[in-house]
Amino acid sequence: MSTSYSPELKANLIAKMLPPQSVPVRDLARETQIPKDTLYSWRSRALKARQGTQERPSSGSGERSSGEKFAIVLETATLDDTQLSAYCRRQGLYVHEIMAWRSACEQANAAGSAPVDRTKARADQQRLKALEQELLRKEKALAEAAALLVLQKKVRHWLGDADA
Repeated sequence: MSTSYSPELKANLIAKMLPPQSVPVRDLARETQIPKDTLYSWRSRALKARQGTQERPSSGSGERSSGEKFAIVLETATLDDTQLSAYCRRQGLYVHEIMAWRSACEQANAAGSAPVDRTKARADQQRLKALEQELLRKEKALAEAAALLVLQKKVRHWLGDADA
């Protein structure tokens, strides 16, 4: 038997289950006599809808250009851990992001690793393509050889050869 609940009641209970109130589902189930499974279902749908319509509060690292990241690395290069943490709180960043940017800046002028990687990747792709073509050629040859063997056996059978 399916029970329908008013949209107002449903919205009110969902609001209670989600932050900042975060009332436990089992408490609401006892209080309202609505099954826990129903409340869990409502809550999960509300959370999915909230994630879909609301952007997650990002730290902004994806929005920043490489120039901005480099400027932040330069600005924070002389800060100690406590000052860096305070800076991160003010800017809405994480310390590990700045450390990753710093590492990327330090490795930016490495001995031409990027062009070598591209040429190596291109060579690997060409080798892979050549191997795939060779495999295809060999598969065709194998299929042709198998067909010839079958035909050979059939011809022997038709001619009445005893060893077929």
